[in-house]
Amino acid sequence: MEYIKKYKEWIENEYFDEDTKKELINIKDNDNEIKERFYKDLEFGTGGLRGIIGAGTNRMNIYTVRKTTQGLANYIILEGEEAIKKGVAIAYDSRYMSPEFADEAALVLNANGIKAYVFESLRPTPELSFAVRELSAIAGIVVTASHNPAEYNGYKVYWEDGAQVTSPKDVEIINEVNNVTDYNNVKTMDKEVAIKKGLYHTIGKDIDDKFIEELKKQIINPEIIRKQGDNFKIVYTPLHGTGNIPVRRLLDEIGFENVYVVKEQELPDSKFSTVSYPNPEDIKAYELAIKLGKEKDADVILATDPDADRLGVLVKNNNGYLPLTGNMIGALILDYILTQKNEKNILPSNGAVISTIVSTNMAKDIADYYNMKFMKVLTGFKYIGEKIKEFEQNNTHEYLFGFEESYGCLIGTHARDKDAVVATMMVCELGAYYKSKGMTLYDALLNVYEKYGYYNETLEAVTLKGIEGVNKIKEILTTLRTNPPKKVNGIDVTEAIDYMEDTDLPKSNVLYYNLSDESWFCVRPSGTEPKIKFYFGVKDSSKVEADKHLEEFSKGVMKIINDIIN
Repeated sequence: MEYIKKYKEWIENEYFDEDTKKELINIKDNDNEIKERFYKDLEFGTGGLRGIIGAGTNRMNIYTVRKTTQGLANYIILEGEEAIKKGVAIAYDSRYMSPEFADEAALVLNANGIKAYVFESLRPTPELSFAVRELSAIAGIVVTASHNPAEYNGYKVYWEDGAQVTSPKDVEIINEVNNVTDYNNVKTMDKEVAIKKGLYHTIGKDIDDKFIEELKKQIINPEIIRKQGDNFKIVYTPLHGTGNIPVRRLLDEIGFENVYVVKEQELPDSKFSTVSYPNPEDIKAYELAIKLGKEKDADVILATDPDADRLGVLVKNNNGYLPLTGNMIGALILDYILTQKNEKNILPSNGAVISTIVSTNMAKDIADYYNMKFMKVLTGFKYIGEKIKEFEQNNTHEYLFGFEESYGCLIGTHARDKDAVVATMMVCELGAYYKSKGMTLYDALLNVYEKYGYYNETLEAVTLKGIEGVNKIKEILTTLRTNPPKKVNGIDVTEAIDYMEDTDLPKSNVLYYNLSDESWFCVRPSGTEPKIKFYFGVKDSSKVEADKHLEEFSKGVMKIINDIIN
């Protein structure tokens, strides 16, 4: 069997170190574990690598990172001498093996004659995006598994515009990575030699300072922050990740004096000891923050994920603290930006708002209210980054705001990926603004609903692990394609969109359904985890009706899905 052959090769080949071999020998009697580790290569998809850390072709380790980087290096070399000269920026987060993987990637690039600019210590993903453009690098790498559990790590590739790679370059790079089949052909070099040859460069404070200054430019009402800076109370947790230093620095420098950090989650910790899952979407991650919030009577509780590209928000209401969804956060920020810029007469006539096909339809209503162009893109912030690049190249629109339902947004164009650092600043600014009006952020949210309608959305993710899981996900999508539902809970499905077919967007394995009562649902496999995701959205005349409708609607769709699975 092929996976056994690969397993034996890793044990016998001198290229692999003794610790790797020892780890593999320890599983010699566990055929299932050997199969899971070697039945395929860890897939380098359109978002890069992500997987469990460990020995094997289907795991994150120094060898799979080297192999991937050799493929990237080969692609850069094909781009020509100018591309080689520009070099690659590299950042990493607080996860286990992140610094080691960053160095391994740098040294493979160096061995191929390509400079690497490596951050001296952990940095947020959006700062890597900023650094690529600031350094005029050809590409960027960030070593992170975002909000995944502690046993995971990953590797994302950015191109010279600062966004994750899009078509056709993504497929071309994937092909180069896949063409590297022999680990012995992967180049690397000694770090000290690379430094002496001027190939390995350490970066840090200079980029930090420029990054923070760019974020400050996004403030709309500095006078409100000055007035409320000593009155608005903020509890913040970086969830053991990269947000701690930049978020606190930014809030301090713009004038927020009452920022209380969750001490137990302040420092980097690859085990994420205080949480089972370092995800700002998971209310369990806020247990310590809520406790501190109640102690300090905080106006808002904020959490950034380990690589600080996604922001979670809890707002104070009569029952304590209410977690906002990514759609709520996006709608609040969008309404604030457009309303304030409109009042100040600085709203551009060609302004554009971008969101994704699985995010709230409220975004279109808000954009329409201010006569701004609204665009939908596929899931993945790289498509929002791609639109920003288009706007700049063609002088068609001025980017105002972009967000996705999974807690990611971008204010400004300093980065081309979601940025929780600037989002934290903006949520605090709008919180201070509403406090100056005698309102909480929860009051502000209710105002937005009253203005545009009571939208409500949710997401259900079904985890289907291993080879069997992959096949089951394929079965669900095939069944829905060949036999799409005609009704859900008696309501007609009026439109079925298959993004593998002809649409205005790139082909993607996503199915989307509109219903006659303005509800919708969408089905897509995760690109980074063994999951299939189901998104649901409704619109009603009151919060009570929207809550009830969403619960019944999602149950109706999941009944259809469960009938397929079972």
